Amino acid sequence: MLITQSAGKFLKRKNSINLGGKLINFSEPVVMGIVNVTPDSFYDGGKLTDEKVLLSWVEKMVKEDVSFIDVGAISTRPGAKLVSTKTELERLLPAVHAIRKNFPDIPLSVDTFRSWVAVRVIDEIGPIIVNDISGGTLDSKMFETIGKMNVPYILTHIQGTPQNMQEEPYYDDVVKEISNWLSERVKKLTKCGVKDIIIDPGFGFGKNIQHNYDLLNRLDSFKVFQLPVMVGLSRKSMLWKWLGIKPEEALNGTTVVNTMALLGGADILRVHDVKEAVEAVEIVKALKSTVV
Repeated sequence: MLITQSAGKFLKRKNSINLGGKLINFSEPVVMGIVNVTPDSFYDGGKLTDEKVLLSWVEKMVKEDVSFIDVGAISTRPGAKLVSTKTELERLLPAVHAIRKNFPDIPLSVDTFRSWVAVRVIDEIGPIIVNDISGGTLDSKMFETIGKMNVPYILTHIQGTPQNMQEEPYYDDVVKEISNWLSERVKKLTKCGVKDIIIDPGFGFGKNIQHNYDLLNRLDSFKVFQLPVMVGLSRKSMLWKWLGIKPEEALNGTTVVNTMALLGGADILRVHDVKEAVEAVEIVKALKSTVV
């Protein structure tokens, strides 16, 4: 793992976020479970559209010690078809209502790049984390909205849009360029009054396989922000394409890269498979506890 010795001394490390008055601590890494209520997501599309199946899946994640549930209603896989706000809400609202009713204590995140969707969900079920894969680039009102709603925000880097992001993405230095982009967006968020920011370098969002592995190898570079870092590596094409397998066969590869990400300083693992990710966290904690 390439270590960046100059990583952030100018700010105090932010180890928690405030979600509706409840402090969520990142002094140790945590796991976010993915719930996609979409028909066309790259791995689990169509599996969780029935409420009973959805709640059974969430219950399994809760029993496996998930820390957050992240609910998405639009596929953001490369080339995915963009659906209307109406369709997104028709998928999303029943799911978040059901999860909140049956699991009232589990913190919820909503995977959306539309500020109006975030507002509707917050108005109906209360404070959530907003997980925006576009980093505010697909909705000019997103940052202002997050500031007004006073909720945590996951700032994800993307080059392009889900429809075109994998059409020959290019960087001179992927880590440097993403760091500069994140720095500018963090400043804008702060000016809008956003207090709780999580950064995500955006594995697979406008990056080729080599870019993704370069990011993973230099993940500790993002410590300079002194903000929690989330990674979403679960069953992505950087694994199954490289190994010549299918997403359904990429659990072992996911565990390997999640472990590497934890060693590189990741605070949140966003995953489809909670049990294996929690075990990776526990093993890395044990490893780090031996360091003198």
